[in-house]
Amino acid sequence: MASLKSSAELKVNISGDFLKTRHSTVVRVVIFFLLGCISIFVLAELLKYSCLYDGIFTRNPVTARLSDDPLERAKKLLKKSPLIDGHNDLAEAIRDNFQDQFDKFNLSGHVKQFMTDIPRLREGLLGAQFWSSFMGCSSQFKDATRTFIDQIDVIRRFVAQYSYAFKFVTTSKDILDAFHENKIASMIGVEGGHAIDSSLATLRQLYNLGARYMTLTHQCNTPWADSCSVPPEHNGLTSFGVRVVHEMNRLGMLVDLSHVSAQTMRSTLNVTKAPVIFSHSSAYALCNNSRNVPDDVLKRLPENGGLVMVNFFPLYINCSKYASLSQVADHIDYIRKVAGVEHVGIGSDFDGISYVPKGLEDVSKYPYLFAELIRRNYTDQEIEMVAGLNLIRVFEKAEQVAASLSKEDPDNTLISPQPNKTCRPDF
Repeated sequence: MASLKSSAELKVNISGDFLKTRHSTVVRVVIFFLLGCISIFVLAELLKYSCLYDGIFTRNPVTARLSDDPLERAKKLLKKSPLIDGHNDLAEAIRDNFQDQFDKFNLSGHVKQFMTDIPRLREGLLGAQFWSSFMGCSSQFKDATRTFIDQIDVIRRFVAQYSYAFKFVTTSKDILDAFHENKIASMIGVEGGHAIDSSLATLRQLYNLGARYMTLTHQCNTPWADSCSVPPEHNGLTSFGVRVVHEMNRLGMLVDLSHVSAQTMRSTLNVTKAPVIFSHSSAYALCNNSRNVPDDVLKRLPENGGLVMVNFFPLYINCSKYASLSQVADHIDYIRKVAGVEHVGIGSDFDGISYVPKGLEDVSKYPYLFAELIRRNYTDQEIEMVAGLNLIRVFEKAEQVAASLSKEDPDNTLISPQPNKTCRPDF
């Protein structure tokens, strides 16, 4: 009997221990479940007060974008869609620093004399560049045409020498093709109408050498157009200036209105058949420098289809030697407000400016500017438009206009009266 009693007591003890263990496990599960529910509730309440809540739970694409780090988001977008800069003076810097001697510098490494080299271009995610062919107004009526061709030669040479990074292009489609090959599409812009020496034949040959825009003036009047930098002589364009614009339209060469007087801007908009560009200008309302674009001209861009590519030079951004990245973004914002986001782009003027904004010291810094625009609630589509799609649209339209004028003969009109006759042959 004693042994049976002990056995029974043992069974009861085991059953009791089992029930106690089971009860304890259930309690622990319930406690953990309740703690989990409380944690989820607290997290959800916290998320209500952040933009992340809207992006995750309502699937709103704009606020979802804001949940990303702006700089990382900018870099992703610039890897997806090309960033196109309307103006860089690297060729001038090569001439001024090294007298066009290519054995004295190496763009594959850091070049301290420049704001531009390949490592920094890669860091800045640049997709395409209009390289400026430039010679100052002291060459007008002298050796302007030759020196501009020298600059074109420099551009063609460094693009060929560093072909692993650059690809020379002449059409809007070429830009996208080069971008997809992970190369920087390289185009030529002629900065100053004095390059053609008042000759439409010379204009055509610059186009044949690869130039795809020409700035109608630099810091001097030409015999057919007024600059913003000196007193006017022509009240805008002369009749020959109108022919220059039309011949550029016929060729598919973009008409660049940076550096021209406000009246030349207006005169050109009155006669051009293709959209214009301002390859490196900013908003006059924010900095009243004559190099910038006044509001009445900005308001005409939607009708024309043209584009202002914002310059980074502090004298045109803040009317002083000092400016910030944020102030450059202010100019983009302003042009977006007045003309529309379809009519603003980037035209840094790197290596052609003596001062730079804080935060935009060289070509590696572009993503920081677009990160600032993202902070200002620019959508992904707007970022891609400002970065380069607006320029591609303008270029495509200029090509369409040229196709529509392709049956016209080249214009053989001679300017009259002939400027500086002592330097010209008498035919």
